[in-house]
Amino acid sequence: PGGSFKVDYPIKELADIEKLRTPWHEIDEAATTENVERLSEAIGDIITINVDRGPAYRVWTGDISTDLGYLRGIEHFMMDMLDNPEWLHRLVGFMSKGILKTHDEAEAAGDWGLCAHQNQAMPYAEELEDPVANVNGVERSRLWGYMAAQELTAVSPDMHDEFMLQYQLPILEKFGLVAYGCCEDLTRKIDMLRQIPNLRRIAVSPFADVPRCAEQIGQDYVLSYRPSPADMVSYGFDKARIRSILKRDLEACRDSHVDITLKDVETVEHDPERVKNWVALTRQVVDEIFA
Repeated sequence: PGGSFKVDYPIKELADIEKLRTPWHEIDEAATTENVERLSEAIGDIITINVDRGPAYRVWTGDISTDLGYLRGIEHFMMDMLDNPEWLHRLVGFMSKGILKTHDEAEAAGDWGLCAHQNQAMPYAEELEDPVANVNGVERSRLWGYMAAQELTAVSPDMHDEFMLQYQLPILEKFGLVAYGCCEDLTRKIDMLRQIPNLRRIAVSPFADVPRCAEQIGQDYVLSYRPSPADMVSYGFDKARIRSILKRDLEACRDSHVDITLKDVETVEHDPERVKNWVALTRQVVDEIFA
């Protein structure tokens, strides 16, 4: 309970693709109003209640890759790339068009808001407006967009490009700026990602080769460095070891635009002070390397 699980994949046979239905953007106004009123009564005097009216298909429901894994199964769609490529193109194309349709409908309805920025960090940039609560009616060109393809981490750059990125691009190109990647290893895929015209931020996960990524990214994009939380705060707090890992990786990023994101922290072993101490230690290393 609460741990690992195995999905009973809905698309078991190729013919099951016929059961899929095109999604649409629609808001249950009555239920939304009821929820807002309940929250406003409970905490509305101490915090702003933001109503996010954006489409349902965003981030993990909108990157295609995540739901493809849940619908078909990672092991199955990897085989489909070889055994049923035309069918897989049809499936991924259907998903891409469906997501884009909901995005277009939400924009036409004025339901995208400045609360809908997404880049897995602080969504600020000089080119875009800052996040604001309850400011709707904005175009996607005024927002950060985000996608990843963790389910394709073991797939070659060519197949990643053919079966995923080409279907993500029509969705991503509508946004002002784009961040790409989560926990997957993108070391061999930096050149592939250059096709994204508004790309600004690339994830360099704990599984990536940091020096190779830094060499390829250069100063063209923000290198989003994500050290392993297991190494940083989750299992003990060895200052010397943490400093060694950070110095090794950040030295390789000296010539890059770097941000540091400690993410996917599942435990601090009942010691929340570790996070504060990690921040202080990391700032020391940053000052030593980038001063």
